[in-house]
Amino acid sequence: MLGSYLVERLVAGGWTVRALVRDVEAARWLEPMGAALARGDVTAAASVRDAAAGCDAVFHAAAAIGPGRDPRAFYALNVEGTAHVVRAAAAAGARLVHVSSTAVYDDATRFGRAPTGEDVPVSTLPEGDAYGRSKQESERAVLRAHAEGVVWASVVRPPVMYGVRDRQFVPRVAPVLARGVFPLIGGGRALLLIVHAGAVADGAVRAALTDVAGGRVYHLTNDFEVTVAEFARLAGEGLGRRVRTPSIPLAAARVGFAALRAALTLAGRADLAAHAPATLAMLTRDNPFSSDRARRELGWAPSVPPSVALPEAFRWWNERYGSAKAIR
Repeated sequence: MLGSYLVERLVAGGWTVRALVRDVEAARWLEPMGAALARGDVTAAASVRDAAAGCDAVFHAAAAIGPGRDPRAFYALNVEGTAHVVRAAAAAGARLVHVSSTAVYDDATRFGRAPTGEDVPVSTLPEGDAYGRSKQESERAVLRAHAEGVVWASVVRPPVMYGVRDRQFVPRVAPVLARGVFPLIGGGRALLLIVHAGAVADGAVRAALTDVAGGRVYHLTNDFEVTVAEFARLAGEGLGRRVRTPSIPLAAARVGFAALRAALTLAGRADLAAHAPATLAMLTRDNPFSSDRARRELGWAPSVPPSVALPEAFRWWNERYGSAKAIR
């Protein structure tokens, strides 16, 4: 998803774009957008080096993400893969923009102060958080390479992203909303920690074009404010149905999420159970991050509001998969 938005943003800016893809035939849809395709994989160093050759900038948006993965996959793709990208960008003499994640913070840290800016130190994450730890390690490698003069590099941290071509967030939420009922905890007044992938792509490109961004980290976390209640209404618009949103008290939600976590653990899905506390926080606590640095230093000013972007994303999913799509 993010990679395709990067292609659109770069082509619109007059860039010639080469996209590293694992399967050229499956990625042919990128060609009409203006991307030349290079077959490869971030775990295969030679293919990354060949794809980066002759480039002025490299955008590293590939990562292992989501529950159910072997922890070794997070290390192979997110850490070793990033090391290959760093070396490829250095060999090409290209600027590197690395897409990290707000998952480098745990809930206690991100909600420990308001707002959470880039100067807040990242959390010490538990060993079980293979994804967050891998993003921390990849960030450190990129920033260390910049500090040592190996490559010019900048890091951007998005939270949960959404948009058309989404394979993570929308496909998990849409089947729930398609049932027509989505309880709101405390009336759904919390501001969601989500951002449109097009806004993240724009921020990444701006980082590559901004000299002061070298060695810097940017939170691309606040494009437009959207409450949980607004999210449900706009997603329902995209799905073509009205979503009923009864309100439930926070205390009841805590009991329900605790029961859900226990049930998932008993069912052998500890990977999903581990996400229950963060999901509850996302639905009940305001977006804790600040994007002031990106606005100030990069001139980041997202232009597509949720009233447009959210229905578009859910309409895209609905037209292709409909309510029969399973939650996986």
